[in-house]
Amino acid sequence: MSETRIPEAARARFDACLAAADEDAAVELAVGLVTGGVSAEDVLLRLVAPAQVRIGARWESGEWTVSQEHAATHVSRKTVDAVAAAAAARGTIRLPGGAGSRGHVLVACSDGEWHVLPAQILTEVLRLHGFDVRSLGGSVSPQGILSDVHQHGPDVVALSCTLPWNLPLAHRQIEICRWAGVPVVTGGAGFGPGGTWAYALGADLYAADARDAADALMRHWPPVLRGESSVEADAVEAYAMLVRQRPGLLEHMASALRDMHPGPGTGSVSGMEHEEGAGVLGRLLDSLAAAVYVDDERVFTQHLAFVRTYLSARSADSHFLIVMADALADRLKGSPQALDKLSAGRRFLARGEEDDSGGPG
Repeated sequence: MSETRIPEAARARFDACLAAADEDAAVELAVGLVTGGVSAEDVLLRLVAPAQVRIGARWESGEWTVSQEHAATHVSRKTVDAVAAAAAARGTIRLPGGAGSRGHVLVACSDGEWHVLPAQILTEVLRLHGFDVRSLGGSVSPQGILSDVHQHGPDVVALSCTLPWNLPLAHRQIEICRWAGVPVVTGGAGFGPGGTWAYALGADLYAADARDAADALMRHWPPVLRGESSVEADAVEAYAMLVRQRPGLLEHMASALRDMHPGPGTGSVSGMEHEEGAGVLGRLLDSLAAAVYVDDERVFTQHLAFVRTYLSARSADSHFLIVMADALADRLKGSPQALDKLSAGRRFLARGEEDDSGGPG
């Protein structure tokens, strides 16, 4: 494949296509790069993927609405399809030794994961490297993976996760694959820095992006079961308790918000609409539960950092995060695992407030 560099002007034009939700222009630009000699892999990984990261940043910063982000993502997905079709038409898909498939890979998103573009790009990159790939799309249940494994017998399952609060659900998928004797390669920001949480769940391999995944599979082919979960039984028990108590804990958090700033719903407190506020509370609790599950406070503190940035961009009150941490600590005194993560979260938030006030960092 050619290593032709993608011009900055092309990146700017592609960003403009996404901003305008101009599917035809985006596809024409990307396919034009492929027919002009840029490798399809480079177009996917150096044009589409970085643009999608910028889309997420624009939504997080409040520059773009959810609708704009969704429309742009739709254009990106159509572009990936078109690039893959162009590559197939040009016969640029690599086959090992001119023979048949390099091996069979089943690609799936973690249970609860609806950010499917990374898995879609992974699917096409693996195909470009000669793998026979079957993709199941977003939010695949463990039973869905098991059924497909039994029907089609993949050599390896590739699991994508961008949201760390889905880690406990991803663990069920990894376990069921291992039970079926199929190794798992993982990827996505949800698995933590360097895939540390993927390995904690027993994944056999972790790859930072689609190209690394293809390289890792080629280096370690045939894949073997070598991962081992380090999730402790008491962490699973503490996580299960949080799941069982979730409705009551959410109501307690909402009550604490109303006490903080009396008014109708949580929106009057934080500057968010009611449904948006309820979603924020739910994800706070889910992130705490996931942090307990893998016994790593960073799952919780990283999510707090995201929420604080998200709220700040929308001129919403982020101090309520400390109120929420205190409210949860009051209700979870019987769970040392949860209290440990809440304490870490509160320290993180307090440091942020000191920084904002010009105090010691």
